[in-house]
Amino acid sequence: MALDETKETTIMPPQGKHTGEVCMVDQERWTEIRRLRQDERVSISEIGRRLDVDRKTVRRHLRRTTWQPYRRAVEAETLLTAHADVVRARAPQVNYSARILYQELRASRGYTGSYETVKRFVAPLREVQLQADRALLRFETPPGQQSQIDWGQATVPFRAGPTIVHVFVLTLGFSRRGFYHACADERLAQFLEAHERACAHFGGHTREHLYDRPRTVCYGDETGRRIWNPTFKAFADYWGFEPRVCRPYRAQTKGKVESGVKYVKRNFLPGRTFIDVVDFQAQLDEWTATIADRRVHGTTHEPPITRFERERGKLVPLVGQRSFQQEARVSRLVAEDYLVSLATNRYSVPYRFIGQRVEVQRQGDTVHIFHRDHEIATHAVLPGQHQFQILPEHGPGAIARITRQRRSTVSDSPMRPDALPEVEVRDLACYEALCGRPTAQEVRS
Repeated sequence: MALDETKETTIMPPQGKHTGEVCMVDQERWTEIRRLRQDERVSISEIGRRLDVDRKTVRRHLRRTTWQPYRRAVEAETLLTAHADVVRARAPQVNYSARILYQELRASRGYTGSYETVKRFVAPLREVQLQADRALLRFETPPGQQSQIDWGQATVPFRAGPTIVHVFVLTLGFSRRGFYHACADERLAQFLEAHERACAHFGGHTREHLYDRPRTVCYGDETGRRIWNPTFKAFADYWGFEPRVCRPYRAQTKGKVESGVKYVKRNFLPGRTFIDVVDFQAQLDEWTATIADRRVHGTTHEPPITRFERERGKLVPLVGQRSFQQEARVSRLVAEDYLVSLATNRYSVPYRFIGQRVEVQRQGDTVHIFHRDHEIATHAVLPGQHQFQILPEHGPGAIARITRQRRSTVSDSPMRPDALPEVEVRDLACYEALCGRPTAQEVRS
């Protein structure tokens, strides 16, 4: 587990067994030792206490310029020796299954040895991982150091019908104070906007942000190398925080924010009813301020809002920067008042789109609103904050008003003879001939 990524774990060596440094100083821990020393100027003794590593071990690894993996002093030559590095790299990916590794070695690498040899080789690797899993000890991050970010989903019974709502959750690592924001989806534009709302809510941000590995943050190439999403990385650089990610398949290292997601689902949602997404967010904000911020946290034994007072001054302050994504399209759920929000202001759309998803985009001084890529409304950008703009033609009474106006226009028009259309006067014989009937003259004859 990567300490430089999670800062939450300390791995203790198994009692009664000699396992060497493989349990204590893997590549991530070696990187963390050097980071704490070089970047934060932490003393060797303090590094040892934080990471539960002997001071001599800390000094030894500070002297090394590169990380060196642990190797047993004597390793008997077997038919598996030539494949040892491959097995070490592949074992975590197949959950340390000796059977799968044996099958793959025989099928693709020409291994002719026995299954028992593979089993004996994998056993200590699996034991190390089990010890690491059992030794998940919480490591408290200092104030202002780290936030953890995740998404939660819930099907919410709005008045217009059940709707999936995505809740962005950001939890401050030290104080455990959380920020919760309802979104229409989890696309990048929503993700970045929610970050900026969280920064405004707290009045700053931590130096590090810890994520799972969503594609909005990073993705891996064919070699497994991590590649940052370029837009997200530019966003992180713009606001000045360092993004970190959990190791693959180890999402439990985001324990603080995972608890926050569960807390919303178990404490906020049960028994509540909502009109629409605006009502949902209003109730969520009220619950955050009166319940979530003020309950006594099970780990810190303090209310998050109280502990936040010791973290507030350690946050990286906002410096009046404008939003990173001024003109990005963002998804919105249309509320029952047929309004959608953008940058704290709200704009109307035709009322028939209530409960549906639309996209809102600012272009210069104009707000454009789209439904399935068709533009359905435009507005001039409202100055200031917390204002709304409703166009009369968007309301449910628009059709009735237009009909009344048309009738009023016709009834108020003077019926002058010169205003009536000219109509050609024809003999009835023309119409009888069209119908195939004999004319009056033919009947008389």
